[in-house]
Amino acid sequence: MRAIWKGALTFGLVNVPVKVYSATEDHDVPLHQVHNKDGGRIRYQRICEIDGEVVPYVDIDKAYDDGERTVVLTKEDLDSLPAEKSREIDVVEFVPTEQVDLLTLDRAYYLEPDSASPKAYVLLRKTLEQTDRTAIVRFSLRQKTRLAALRVRGDVLVLQTLLWADEVREAAFPALDEPVRISAKELEMSASLVDSFAADFDPSEFSDEYQDELRILIDAKLEKGDALDTTETFGDHEEESTGGEVIDLMEALRASVERSRAARSGGGKDSASKPAAKSSAGSSSTKSAAAKSTAKKAPAKSTTAKKTPAKKAAKAS
Repeated sequence: MRAIWKGALTFGLVNVPVKVYSATEDHDVPLHQVHNKDGGRIRYQRICEIDGEVVPYVDIDKAYDDGERTVVLTKEDLDSLPAEKSREIDVVEFVPTEQVDLLTLDRAYYLEPDSASPKAYVLLRKTLEQTDRTAIVRFSLRQKTRLAALRVRGDVLVLQTLLWADEVREAAFPALDEPVRISAKELEMSASLVDSFAADFDPSEFSDEYQDELRILIDAKLEKGDALDTTETFGDHEEESTGGEVIDLMEALRASVERSRAARSGGGKDSASKPAAKSSAGSSSTKSAAAKSTAKKAPAKSTTAKKTPAKKAAKAS
């Protein structure tokens, strides 16, 4: 696997340098379109609906359509936005795991420790396990601010992005508002049926039958010689260093707890208690800052796809 992002996981004054990897991948067989007469590949072009000309990527801007008017957004317009460039994954709060709605879970990423010592990483992992809590974090990836749940999977910390609250639709079905009478006998029979199917879930016992059969079909055609020379029919077409220093973990934890307690007791804002916390951490806070600086300067290795053209000028699959 190749890391797609590098930075630091931070909570309080604790800084945990990490590398981020996509935790999932698509197993579908990639297919594209061809001309049934000669097998030539069919590609989509970015054609302007006004002049009918093919438009190169360099001349394409983005736009928003509200149904009546279209607002064109140039690259300069988008660059003027306050894009978040932080290389930190900031813990906002630790919540009971059962409070994270499974419906809001989106893309999953593995976090790998990226420092000389994985002690802070392991400490956070064990703490989440022991307290049965999930960390809610904020970070920036590919010019978008993300909300995510940080949880434990085996020995690895997993970052799973969350949908924003306004991205989850309300389930409003009038039929469910109607009163329904369920008898005790019906409920008993239904529970009995469930028991007859009861088992421990093992994902490895299931497979995508359609994709399996598709691969068998493709292999059979290749074996029979029922294939075309790709170069003749398709033509030509273009298609890290380790993290920061080891910090004095106990001092950073102690300072973070003191700062949090001071804020909760009403003794002042975080900003007011921050100098004292840093002072108690001593030289460890300097090392922590150095670690953060190192993480921020590390270039991100991204697998970001090429720019997507306008809606109606879809790129070839």
